[in-house]
Amino acid sequence: MNDSLSSRITMLSPSETFAMSQKSNELKAQGIDVINLSVGEPDFNTPEHIKEAAKKAIDDNFTFYSPVPGYLDLRKAICEKLKKENQLDFAPDQIVCSNGAKQSICNVILALIDKNDEVIIPAPYWVSYPEMVKLAEGKSVFIAADIEQNFKITPEQLEKAITPKTKALILCSPSNPTGSVYTKKEVEKLAEVLAAHPRVFIISDEIYEHINYVGRHESIAQFDKIRQRVIIANGVSKAYAMTGWRIGWIAAPKWLASACSTLQGQYTSGPSSISQKAALSAYTGDQTCVEIMRQAFERRKNLIVNLLNKIPGLKVNDPMGAFYIFPQCDSYFGKSYNGRIIENASDLAMYLLEEGHVACVGGAAFGAPKCIRLSYATSDENIAKAIARIKEALAKLA
Repeated sequence: MNDSLSSRITMLSPSETFAMSQKSNELKAQGIDVINLSVGEPDFNTPEHIKEAAKKAIDDNFTFYSPVPGYLDLRKAICEKLKKENQLDFAPDQIVCSNGAKQSICNVILALIDKNDEVIIPAPYWVSYPEMVKLAEGKSVFIAADIEQNFKITPEQLEKAITPKTKALILCSPSNPTGSVYTKKEVEKLAEVLAAHPRVFIISDEIYEHINYVGRHESIAQFDKIRQRVIIANGVSKAYAMTGWRIGWIAAPKWLASACSTLQGQYTSGPSSISQKAALSAYTGDQTCVEIMRQAFERRKNLIVNLLNKIPGLKVNDPMGAFYIFPQCDSYFGKSYNGRIIENASDLAMYLLEEGHVACVGGAAFGAPKCIRLSYATSDENIAKAIARIKEALAKLA
C-alpha cells in the first residue's frame, strides 16, 4: 500500500542516527558487546532537583492541558535566562514551548517557508534540517565547510549563497555533528552579510549552548541590525540531561511566535505539563549540575581527540562544543578486508559496527560524505575501549 502514502512522507528520509542506534541494539540483543557512539544524548541522569519538581507537579495535579505555548511561569523563566545569560530582551508572548527543540525548529520552518523558498543550510548539518525544509516544500541550499575551515562557513560563502528566493538561514552553534563553535567575531561577520538582506530570517539552533569549551556562548541574536529577524531555538535536553522530557522552545518576534503557537495548537497543543514544571526547575534552580556535566564532556573531548589523533589515516579537528567529533576518514575508501570493500563513510560506519562493534554514523547523512560522527557522551572507559576497537578494525583494511 506504499502507493497510498502522501508524497510528503515518501520524500522524507529516515533518520540515519536512529537507524544506526537500532542496528546497535539489535547486535546487543544477540549478546554482542557493542559500544554505541551514535546517539546524541547525555549519558547522565536528570539532576535530582529537577526530578523532584516533576514529582511535586504530579502531586499538585498539574495534569491538565497547559496553554499551547506553555505555562506562563516557564516562559517568564526562559525570558529571565535569556536576559541573564545572553543579554537579550524577550517578553513571554515571544516564547513558545514545544515537544522538544526539534518541534520548535519545525514549527518555525513550517510557519515561514513557502513552496520553493530557499533555506541556506551550512554543511555538515543536523540530519533533520533538510527534511523539515522538504515538509515545507522549500528548497535546501547547502554551503559546504570542510575540516580545513573547522566546519564553519565564511561570510563570503554566505553572501554567494543568498539569492532573491532565500528566506532563511539555519545556523547551529555549537554544532551537531561537528562540535564547531562560532566565535563572536565570526557570527558578527555573518550578521554583517545578513544585514544587507532584510528578507532573510535566521534560525539559530542553540541547543548545545551550555556544552562549550571556549567560555561564553555567542548568539547571533546579539547584533541589533538583525535581531528582529533571529529566531532562537533551544531547550533543556542537552544542558540538563533531559532528552526524554521533550521540552524545547523558541524566542522569536511576537508575530512569528503567535503563528507557531497557532500551528502547534492544531497538531500537538502544549507540551507535557509535568515536563514543563521540571523545565521550570531546571532554569530557576541550582546550575551547578550544568557545569559538572560540561566539565565531564570537556574531559572526554580531550581524551577522544588524543586517541583519534593516534590512528593513521584519520584527519581530526578539535571541537569546541557539543559532544561530537567528526573525523575525516576518506583515506580508507577503496580499502578492503575479507573481501569487503569500503566505498564510502556509510560502508565504513557499518564495518566498524560489525567488525569493531562500535556504532557511529556515516557523514553522508550530515552532508559530509568523507566523515563519520562519533558521540563521546559516554564514559571515559567506553571511549578508550571504543577507540581501541576502531583502531584495530581500521588496521585490518588494506
